[in-house]
Amino acid sequence: MATAEEIEQLGKLIGKADIGLLTTTSADGQLVSRPMGLIDRDFDGTLWFFTQDPSHKTDEVRASDQVNVALQAGDGWVSVAGSASVVKDRSTIDELWTSGAEAWFENGKDDPTVALLKVDADTAELWTIKDPKVVTLFKYAKAIVTGDTPDVGETKTIAL
Repeated sequence: MATAEEIEQLGKLIGKADIGLLTTTSADGQLVSRPMGLIDRDFDGTLWFFTQDPSHKTDEVRASDQVNVALQAGDGWVSVAGSASVVKDRSTIDELWTSGAEAWFENGKDDPTVALLKVDADTAELWTIKDPKVVTLFKYAKAIVTGDTPDVGETKTIAL
């Protein structure tokens, strides 16, 4: 299980992300990814996204709840694997509603198609760059010349 330090590190990275690429499985077994605006960035093991229901993605989540969310987060990247569910709870929608979501729903938060995708994380893989960009580029160049693998960051998998 994740340590408090790992959860904090993961939370800091996720807090820098605006968009996540949500990957679901289509009815014919193909992986499908689409950009989704991340809301409630105080990561506690759950990621939230507004969506319309019905939609292809909500149908796919109901058929197979295993999803992945990939996030570019400042100086790092996070890939979260977990199980998703479609939430239509009015109080949760009210609590998480943002002005950014307004543009996607004709009748605002009272639109009958408003729903949330809730992703409960099982694992997260993260990669962070530990040096300034110029140092990282130098390490890449050095690795090309020496044939070594560049040490440019930290990679780890966290079980949640």
